[in-house]
Amino acid sequence: MAQLWGGRFQGEISELAWKFNASIYFDKRLIAQDVCGSKAHVKMLAKQGIITQKESKQIAEGLDSILQDVLDGKLEITDKYEDIHSFLESNLIDRIGDVGKKMHTGRSRNDQVALDMRLYIREEVRNTADLLYNMLKTLNKLMSENIHTYMPGFTHLQKAQPVTLAHHLGAYFEMFKRDSRRLENIYMLMNFCPLGSGALAGTTYPLDREFVAQQLDFFGPTKNSMDSVSDRDYLIEYLSALSIIMMHLSRFSEEVIIWNSNEYGFVTIDDAYSTGSSIMPQKKNPDIAELVRGKTGRVYGALNSLLVTMKGIPLAYDKDMQEDKEVSFDAIDTTKNCLILFTDMLSTMKFNKETMENSAIRGFTDATDAADYLVNKGVPFRDAHGIIGRLVLYCIDKEVGISDLELDELKKFSDKFDKDVYDAISLKTCVEKRLTVGAPGPEAMKNEIKGNVEFLDLFWTKTHSPLYPDCQDED
Repeated sequence: MAQLWGGRFQGEISELAWKFNASIYFDKRLIAQDVCGSKAHVKMLAKQGIITQKESKQIAEGLDSILQDVLDGKLEITDKYEDIHSFLESNLIDRIGDVGKKMHTGRSRNDQVALDMRLYIREEVRNTADLLYNMLKTLNKLMSENIHTYMPGFTHLQKAQPVTLAHHLGAYFEMFKRDSRRLENIYMLMNFCPLGSGALAGTTYPLDREFVAQQLDFFGPTKNSMDSVSDRDYLIEYLSALSIIMMHLSRFSEEVIIWNSNEYGFVTIDDAYSTGSSIMPQKKNPDIAELVRGKTGRVYGALNSLLVTMKGIPLAYDKDMQEDKEVSFDAIDTTKNCLILFTDMLSTMKFNKETMENSAIRGFTDATDAADYLVNKGVPFRDAHGIIGRLVLYCIDKEVGISDLELDELKKFSDKFDKDVYDAISLKTCVEKRLTVGAPGPEAMKNEIKGNVEFLDLFWTKTHSPLYPDCQDED
């Protein structure tokens, strides 16, 4: 068993305790970040004269060779090692000798893992932002194609007023747009470098923390060494953002599931994102949407787990904090997979436009506009509301819509009805006369879609600029 802390101990740790304590099983995914941070660290050590330039170069080249061998499958990360740090250091010493023992000068595993996680989460923030960009781009395309696709809008899952598919999808665009801004804010708050904080109280070596921060594209070094090694706020914020993303995906999935049902028939999900039944040959199930909805709780669980883990930990580092990784890695992978699959499902989904429009007509979504029509004819609103309520009951009994009634039938309820009522309560009129900002009218929607394009262009520029840097060597 390869460990970094054996000098103090006379006996061996038990095998069960070793496995319970080890993190190599999951922190091995941090190998690229550990190499990146270690190279920046030894470059700084050489700059400060703590090690030689030759030694720094030997260490950096050794680390690169280990990483490449792992990526090529020539070197396996096994449970012989306690964590990814001991794996790299042990293999480095094997390759370059005693020079490798100088790599850890002036740092602790506490600030090392704090750095690794920040580098990793920083990259995942960018990856998540890219996936949100794809989702938003897909939504805006569908919006531009469905400005005149009429459908019922709902409250309490009851048909309420007519809207357009563009308007309905635009609500989700706004949700995911806010999600993207949350990611940007997380990045701005977290992008400070903890390396050089030591175990908790810094070090007596003359480290240049500003230099390391610059090398790794951080805004600067963290300001308190105790907070630096024990801070997981950025991770909690990221899991919170992922939870909100999943909540939005889950709401959308629920609507897709409802729309896909035989009773609604608003959408047809592509075969690539559906499954069948082992016993009922007619079934075509929206399993991807259902799984996205189900996996939302899994991501919520990760957030709650980390909040509970952190709530009682005294300063500074405690082993409890090792529990931040498995749940976070799972939540990140889950959310990314859900974003990819949902976006692909959405982009291939067929919208049954005629069914949606007929549903709006048969659902009395024109009732509010019928009441407004009477108000414009001089009927007090409360009276108009009652008239249309009784008219709806009449239509329900006859199994027709308001616009299906003859004018003489309408006049039985109010002599204010005239021929112009049919145009006034048509879906086209009901939608198009709603022109305020944020409404479903075509001009309002065109302006919204134009604004979305501008947002997407800015979003792309931000997420592919130094604001979201990759972990790269600047030699």
